[in-house]
Amino acid sequence: MALIPSQVLRVAILLSYFSILCNYKAIDMPAHQTYGGSWKFLTFIDLVIQAVFFGVCVLTDLSSLLTKGSESQEQERQLKKLISLRDWMMAVLAFPVGVFVVTMFWALYLYDRDLVYPRLLDNFIPQWLNHGM
Repeated sequence: MALIPSQVLRVAILLSYFSILCNYKAIDMPAHQTYGGSWKFLTFIDLVIQAVFFGVCVLTDLSSLLTKGSESQEQERQLKKLISLRDWMMAVLAFPVGVFVVTMFWALYLYDRDLVYPRLLDNFIPQWLNHGM
């Protein structure tokens, strides 16, 4: 028996794809018409990395809960691969890119605030919300 039923995994992937596609097509942004679109921004790439990492973490936790007490060697092997993938993503992608994005944002913010967060946005977004994110 597979670690996660293929139908559940297929529905989860299709639902994720559908929600991303609807969000991407529903918002008309000028950045989407240029070369690279939103993918040229490291903050967007970091958002995608963090979302995929969160999905892998949820999948790993659910898999370990569903296979707890199971004697199947195949499920244990698949779970170990999933845990290895999760750990690799954290060490190689999610943590380093996330720390770099946060460090660069606040360094640029301290150097010249208007480069990354124009004062015009203060009328719409409260200051505490920027620090809370």
